Amino acid sequence: MTTLDFILAFVAAMAAGLVNAIAGGGTLITFPVLTFIGIPAVVANITNTIALCPGYLGGFLAQIKQIKGREKELWLLVPASILGGVIGGWLLLVSGESAFRTVVPYLILLAAVLLSVQDPLRKWMNKRAEQKASRTDHRIIMFLAIAFAAVYGGYFGAGVSVIVLAILGLVIDRSLTELNTLKQIISFTINVSAAVFFLFSGKIEWFLALIMAIGAIGGGILGGKLAGKLKPQVLRWTVVGISLVVAVIYFIK
Repeated sequence: MTTLDFILAFVAAMAAGLVNAIAGGGTLITFPVLTFIGIPAVVANITNTIALCPGYLGGFLAQIKQIKGREKELWLLVPASILGGVIGGWLLLVSGESAFRTVVPYLILLAAVLLSVQDPLRKWMNKRAEQKASRTDHRIIMFLAIAFAAVYGGYFGAGVSVIVLAILGLVIDRSLTELNTLKQIISFTINVSAAVFFLFSGKIEWFLALIMAIGAIGGGILGGKLAGKLKPQVLRWTVVGISLVVAVIYFIK
């Protein structure tokens, strides 16, 4: 790798940290850049997972004080997140480079779609909360649904928080603020579980991951300061547009 490659990865991670702090979808920036500079797809995905962990940690620490009163759900959802995250990571490793590269454009398209429906999803969930419709606490369904989302999160990850939020909104009778807290904790657990599983995979570009982690932290701090000045919708649709272009390029390749 050249110095320019490291600079590109750092800038991409910084942009991802900024986007994640305001709108979400940072992986859709960093992953294509890593493959563009010549990192194999599986190694790029795993390195990206490790590099963006600090960002998830920041979100987790910001929400940790709001956990009180939600222990009932967490005792069920955290194990589901760990299980799914590890299974997703295992599937990534056993599927191999060729199979993963084949599904990458579809995964990017899926993540772009998830990102594009984030606002309508929130509006729908707010409407449900106002109606106070009673929902049955189906523990087995909730466990399996979150575990399934976590498998996707461990395998690729982009847009997993949108899936998690949708599942929580369907099966738990809580306010959107409380659901966001649970979503943040679950997303953190999925990412860390997959990252820990990947530690001994031998497929991590450690120096690159360190540089990206620094960039992601810096971008997250910058995003926090610009949160009131930049419109999340503008950033979100920019990322969606970029993702569609990237997906087309992968299809052509």
